[in-house]
Amino acid sequence: MATQQKSGRSFPKPEFTDAEAGALEFPSSGSRSYNYFTPKKMRATMYEDVTFDVQPDPERHLSQGWIYGFADGDGGYPKDWTALKSADWHRFRDPNEEWEQTIYRNNSNVVRQIQQNLANAKQAGAYRGWSRGWTRFVEQHLGAWMHAENGLGMHVFVAAQRSGPTNMINNAIAVNSAHKLRYAQDLALYNLDLSESFDDFDGTAHRSAWHTDPVWQPVREVVENLTAIGDWAEALFATNVVFESLVGVLFRSHLVMQIAARNGDYVTPTLVGAGENDYERDLKYTRALFTMLTQDPQHAPANRQLLQSWVDKWAPLCRGAAHELQPIWSQPQEKVVAFADSWTAAREGFAALLGELGLSEPKELTE
Repeated sequence: MATQQKSGRSFPKPEFTDAEAGALEFPSSGSRSYNYFTPKKMRATMYEDVTFDVQPDPERHLSQGWIYGFADGDGGYPKDWTALKSADWHRFRDPNEEWEQTIYRNNSNVVRQIQQNLANAKQAGAYRGWSRGWTRFVEQHLGAWMHAENGLGMHVFVAAQRSGPTNMINNAIAVNSAHKLRYAQDLALYNLDLSESFDDFDGTAHRSAWHTDPVWQPVREVVENLTAIGDWAEALFATNVVFESLVGVLFRSHLVMQIAARNGDYVTPTLVGAGENDYERDLKYTRALFTMLTQDPQHAPANRQLLQSWVDKWAPLCRGAAHELQPIWSQPQEKVVAFADSWTAAREGFAALLGELGLSEPKELTE
């Protein structure tokens, strides 16, 4: 009787490699310090130790490519999420050295200071010295600004902080978003505090100002257009370099900070000053990032050309929005500065920032 033979099964054969990742040489392969990156200075800082290479990169450690990807085939953090190029994105270091601990420590200090100032102001009856015109200015226009801060924080920086090619860049942008959202909340809480302190303070006036007041509609349009930018670097540049210089600093520093005290208000400048300090910190990392790109050994000319095109695109829009705000300079009873003086100061700061990056003002601003 013949025996029936079973058909053979095929099994995948194991393939052994020479442990490619382990065989590669890294900056500290021969060092007993076991560093896997080159510090900016002689020794690595705590910021570098906890931030560098947390986000993977196939060009450094993933020798077999991305271990995950998107449905369209892109893996991890595609570098074509921005049109700007860099010979080495990992050269960027945040001059503020922001990491997880600094977010909580710095923001908690700011919130604590603001809360103490507001509590002291309420106890001392500091709001009784406000003029009627200034009260209306704060409820409408300072309140309207919270919408700009919240929109930029939530829909520009929160979106962009996922897209950068290194953790060092994304960390800095994430802190930027935290600053914006916290400051918007500071303004909202201040609005509630004033509603409790004044019998006739309209705590909802900021909504109609932001949605329907003609002086705010161009600002609102620019903010909404900024949230629609797909290129993360363009969103960062257009917001922190162009919009903030020509609109944000103009309103916060060259209007509110200048005239509050002349209208009997010594409380609002402490709040607005916290927002200005946030922006100065965020501008430091922004300046460092784009300086690196405009001085890139391989891509500097192309990067400068692209950045200049972004300046030429966004600066006229921001200029138009800024000039539409001009009527609010005359609303408080006590006026300290003219709009022309505020605009000149803001424009000069913008021109100086562009000069540091090797860029020039568009003709619409110099005419």
